[in-house]
Amino acid sequence: MNTATLTAQPTQATATAARFDMYQPIHKGLRNFLCDTLSRVGRVDVFDVQDLARTLAQLEALLGFCTQHLAHEDVFLHTAIAARVPGGAGRTVDDHAEHLHSIEALRGEARALLAAPDCERMTLALRLYRHLALFVAENLQHMHIEETANNALLWAHYSDAELVEIHDRLLVTIAPAENMEVLRWMLPALNPVQRAGLLGEMKAHAPAPVFDAVIDLVRPQLDIRDWTKLASAIGVAQQAGLVNYP
Repeated sequence: MNTATLTAQPTQATATAARFDMYQPIHKGLRNFLCDTLSRVGRVDVFDVQDLARTLAQLEALLGFCTQHLAHEDVFLHTAIAARVPGGAGRTVDDHAEHLHSIEALRGEARALLAAPDCERMTLALRLYRHLALFVAENLQHMHIEETANNALLWAHYSDAELVEIHDRLLVTIAPAENMEVLRWMLPALNPVQRAGLLGEMKAHAPAPVFDAVIDLVRPQLDIRDWTKLASAIGVAQQAGLVNYP
């Protein structure tokens, strides 16, 4: 499906932007993780053992992230849609099954690359990069369908209060380590208003050590401008990020 097709057809989701949207923040994080990992796999030095190991470890973390994300959507969002519109999420349900097969295939290619002799590594790395690129492309289109068609169904058949309740039930199933991985990729991908809103809520309600750990996690991921905006918005010390953009 090309961009013209995607943008030429307004949907209820586009017209109802003010509704509670549980897809958007996590999908921003997933796009960030997908694209960063694709870039790293594309530039990996296959003859540098440490660089290769770090890159493939990030790839495995991404694939684990994707697997958990698919499970969360299957259990909570697809179930919610099916409860009021039987078959309404059929396309994305089918996509999820295909994505799980792709994840296992990518894991197999990563293992083969790590175990390969030097003379085969360039070829296997290029194969992995190209197949990961296809996986990223499929996920980008898939997330667009969820954010438009699936959201339109959720908004037509659920109130915001009901959607918040579904989202809260989903959140309590996420283990602390998984949640930190989510925040590491999601927070830098949010716009300043979204980032400050999420962390402002966390500051108000989370235990101080948890909030401090999240701040320590996100600070190095932001440039000085974004960090300064965030620190001012949520009332934390104005320490600089690691990258100073003009």
